[in-house]
Amino acid sequence: MKKAVIFWVEEYFYNPRVLQKLLSYLLLPLSWLYCFVMYLRYKMQTPEDFAIKIVSVGNLTVGGSGKTPLVTALAKREKRPAVILRGYGRKSQGLVIVKDREGILCDVKRSGDEAMIYAKKLPHATVIVSEDRKPAIQKAKELGCEIVFLDDAYSKHNIKKRDIIIDVATKNNFCLPSGPYRERLWSDKDVTVLREDIDFEREVTLLDATQKMSLVTAIARPQRLDKYLPDTIVAKHYFPDHHSFTKEELEVILAEDGATSLLVTYKDYVKIENFGLPLSLLDLEVKVKTDSIATIF
Repeated sequence: MKKAVIFWVEEYFYNPRVLQKLLSYLLLPLSWLYCFVMYLRYKMQTPEDFAIKIVSVGNLTVGGSGKTPLVTALAKREKRPAVILRGYGRKSQGLVIVKDREGILCDVKRSGDEAMIYAKKLPHATVIVSEDRKPAIQKAKELGCEIVFLDDAYSKHNIKKRDIIIDVATKNNFCLPSGPYRERLWSDKDVTVLREDIDFEREVTLLDATQKMSLVTAIARPQRLDKYLPDTIVAKHYFPDHHSFTKEELEVILAEDGATSLLVTYKDYVKIENFGLPLSLLDLEVKVKTDSIATIF
């Protein structure tokens, strides 16, 4: 049932069928109102200058876009970077320093899955989760960071920053609830738009592969993985984005599918690596082209 709902919502937002298009048009008055309110919200805010270089990476639409590997690729180029994000799905609240330059300071339940990816992939970085980005930026400065990367913070118009937007292909260009757009690309913002296969490329590595793998993932728009999957996949199991797995439900999948391992993304891996189950890893990274980096920095 969950898998069917996920498919329907993603189809409605990105590749709607006839009845879904009809629903989308019926909801247009609400979308116009929503978009107008978001524009007013944008115009009413004054950006605060934190006297540190701040780069936000995200997308305008709901669902995944690959921002985590892009932030990782950009942060690897810097000497003392900080990555700040809200920490969706975490079991904590407020500001939490997930990692400083000495090491990881909490577990994935307190950090959330995406923050733990940064903590493990960026050994030289500081990683902070906070619903309010402003105190997190101040904390990053106190810890000696020289540049801050904000994960998915285009809508934080009260912070002076450079915005990088990942262009996500969709056949539905309306705002919520008629379409996937959370906000529009306001013309007077300092924004760089990056496009896959033009400005950056994805590099995929399959680690610890086995002969019979069950794909298990809790990412947005999981069909994005299809083109990277090997022929040895025996089943696919999609869970809601940021789902918190239990060992028992994964053991059931292994048994019912007769699988020799679970194939997971890094986002899933950080939540289940200590379960003691046979895991194969589909590790997705990003390589940003030199010309595109020049436009950002």
